[in-house]
Amino acid sequence: MDESPSFAASFDDPRITSQFCRRVTGAAGDYYLLGVVHDHPASVARVERVLESVDPDTLALELPTAALPLYRAYAREGTDETPPRFGGEMSAAISAAPDATTVGIDAPNWSFLRRLVTRLIADRVSTTTARRVISSLGGATREALTCRLAATLTHATSMTVACDDPIEYGCEHTDPPTEQAAHERSHVASVQALLGSVQTADSALTYRDETREHCMIDRLEALRATTDGAVVAVIGVDHLETIADGLSA
Repeated sequence: MDESPSFAASFDDPRITSQFCRRVTGAAGDYYLLGVVHDHPASVARVERVLESVDPDTLALELPTAALPLYRAYAREGTDETPPRFGGEMSAAISAAPDATTVGIDAPNWSFLRRLVTRLIADRVSTTTARRVISSLGGATREALTCRLAATLTHATSMTVACDDPIEYGCEHTDPPTEQAAHERSHVASVQALLGSVQTADSALTYRDETREHCMIDRLEALRATTDGAVVAVIGVDHLETIADGLSA
């Protein structure tokens, strides 16, 4: 992988480290990848600070396209001093890069469905696994459509419609950066340890998430090939390593 370790080090901020922030050089050009923990204050601050510095031409978010209007509505509530109430790091990213072209790179979409069905058939998965994959897709599709409906209601009324409540952590946006960073690292380590103890090989979750990652890599490569400016992607930290490797391959 062709990384620039000096990029994260160029920020005097403990929340911006190579664990969460990468500049990757691929065949089509450079990408800035920001790994995040949903709604965590350290992730929100990291996204805001990096985007203020990079000023991207394209902002790619780990969201389905159908959810973008809602997060744009959330972003309008943000200020220079306070992040948006809803949408966590995703709406904060939109608010911090108002001039960027914002795109959703996550499933569900037709590219994802085609790739997933092709893999399930090629691997001759069991009926049980196939049913679990389809069930998880149904949930993701319902969530995306709910976001679209919430965005429509938000635009049509004077109130902000929230799809879910922000996740509460043991730290706040007002806490010192060192405390936010330490809490986020501890949280990520705990989650990774838990996931590492669970056997997920050939599971429905593995099929879904690996296919999502391949589709996000394809989408980012296509975006990089059609824009001259910086491309910044905000993605879950668990996807960061795989997507960085895929883009630099």
